[in-house]
Amino acid sequence: MTKGNINVSVENIFPLIKKFLYSDHEIFLRELISNATDATLKLKHLTGIGEAKVEYGNPKIEVKINKEAKTLTIIDQGIGMTSEEVEKYINQVAFSGAEEFLEKYKDSAKDSGIIGHFGLGFYSAFMVAEKVEIITKSYKEEPAVRWICDGSPEFTLEETTDKTDRGTEIILHIAEDSLEFLEEGKIRELLLKYNKFMPIPIKFGTKTHTLPLPEDAPEGTTAETEEVDNIINNPTPAWTIAPADLQKEDYTKFYHELYPMQFEEPLFNIHLNVDYPFNLTGILFFPKLANNLNIEKDKIQLYQNQVFVTDEVKGIVPDFLMLLRGVIDSPDIPLNVSRSYLQADGAVKKISSYITKKVADKMASLINENREDYEQKWNDIKIVIEYGMVSEEKFFEKSDKFVLYPTTEGKYLLWNELEEKIKPAQTDKDGNLVILYATNADEQHSYIQSAKDKGYEVLLLDSPIVPHVIQKLETSKEKISFARVDADHINNLIKKDEPAISKLNDTEKETLKKEIENAVNDQKFSVQLEDLDSSEAPFIITQPEFMRRMKDMQATGGGGMFGMGGFPEMYNLVVNSNSELASELLKTEDTEDKTSKIKYALDLAKLSQNLLKGKDLTDFIQRSYQQLSK
Repeated sequence: MTKGNINVSVENIFPLIKKFLYSDHEIFLRELISNATDATLKLKHLTGIGEAKVEYGNPKIEVKINKEAKTLTIIDQGIGMTSEEVEKYINQVAFSGAEEFLEKYKDSAKDSGIIGHFGLGFYSAFMVAEKVEIITKSYKEEPAVRWICDGSPEFTLEETTDKTDRGTEIILHIAEDSLEFLEEGKIRELLLKYNKFMPIPIKFGTKTHTLPLPEDAPEGTTAETEEVDNIINNPTPAWTIAPADLQKEDYTKFYHELYPMQFEEPLFNIHLNVDYPFNLTGILFFPKLANNLNIEKDKIQLYQNQVFVTDEVKGIVPDFLMLLRGVIDSPDIPLNVSRSYLQADGAVKKISSYITKKVADKMASLINENREDYEQKWNDIKIVIEYGMVSEEKFFEKSDKFVLYPTTEGKYLLWNELEEKIKPAQTDKDGNLVILYATNADEQHSYIQSAKDKGYEVLLLDSPIVPHVIQKLETSKEKISFARVDADHINNLIKKDEPAISKLNDTEKETLKKEIENAVNDQKFSVQLEDLDSSEAPFIITQPEFMRRMKDMQATGGGGMFGMGGFPEMYNLVVNSNSELASELLKTEDTEDKTSKIKYALDLAKLSQNLLKGKDLTDFIQRSYQQLSK
């Protein structure tokens, strides 16, 4: 039997491990199962190249709890270790067996799937254990050995006959402050969190399996049952399979495997697969989002060689894709580092750019493959696409190929189709293309109708980040501007070189304007007279495009995503100088009667803009009933 001191650079590394090295104690199980997976995949590689003259078979990893003995055991059927290797890899903390193995076999082991990069992973066991035993037998013809350490730098190492089969058993004698890790429910929770998709089957107990009845079994025959291994993980998740070998139902099944509490099916998926200049695989799903910017429940999960790392993927995944769901797996993302390191890492930034490009390419292919289906799904995915347009320049540059602009009549147009359709009618006198839009087809119906009467097309842009999308388009494309249909009278939204005919002279207009301003007596309203068609409404309330757009940006930001200052409520009260009411008001001599008519017309204009509320609405209804009874 050998006794000795572990070669460490501090007097006692174990308190350091327990207190500082790992902030989250539960990851000890992830580390130990990852090491067991490494050992198994190493054996697979060595048998594959003929260096290990043993049968690989169908190895699994087993996790066992013994409450009475207060032990948690992880057993693998992998490469095992000799006494010399235990000395090297366990006692000399500075070495990483996985890293050395990868270096030795770097050419042939490139695609072997070995996790590596774990460093002090094994020692995380001492976060929860007061004593750790290793019983291991190498695939080489050498005796099994037992290593024991009680959390001090001292260890014992001796040959043992207790183990005759190849592989390693790690036995954790759980400390009194960590007895929760002897609970079956807790271990199952951790296995499903971190190891659900590990590449080697993981056994955790057994389960009862009902055998199928023979076809000729008599009616009423009871089916027999048998106890089988309870394999808790799926070693071949969908992202590890080539897209050509997967059907739509395979992706849907995997989606529900990732998110068991999600009952809706995803709209479509994007399968990621790249091996240069970095390695990355994964599947992203578009859920039904509508106009929701705050989907937080089911996040994208980050894996490293099928080991769960985190679902806090900000900085790795572009912001706009945080609204999606799915999996990203990359061996180029280190496991045990801070999020700030990830966000500054060059490889991570390349990954983020690649994902952005891949999503843009997928959108373009989807609309080309089945435009009708894409149009039907547009309202459920637009928030992601629009967010991408305003936050990722590379995404915006490709967006003309797949961003749809819906009209109030239910048509969906790509940018080039929109330009072609509206250019003849909606180019103003200065040669600018004016794109009219509404955000609520019902509330802005009268304004939409006025535009349609002129032969104009009106888009329906109703997502919460539309002001930002519009600003992005206006600053990126030449000679275009957007105007909401209720931002001004339609004649002013698209100004043409057409002479205006007026029934009133300048003096009458000035008199009428002052009378209306005195009667309205509200600084929120700026009165302006316009020579409109006599059939148009006498009073029209509009909100200046700039003020309203800033207000909308404030609503989507505040202190949040975009952040804007506060803006006061300001409106234009457009008075149609050619209306019968304008002439009537000039003729009316009774000041009280005149004021009453102006206020009534103003209330009607407010009503059309959904601005008449509370007491003002109640008073208006009562006045209207009084008018009827006269």
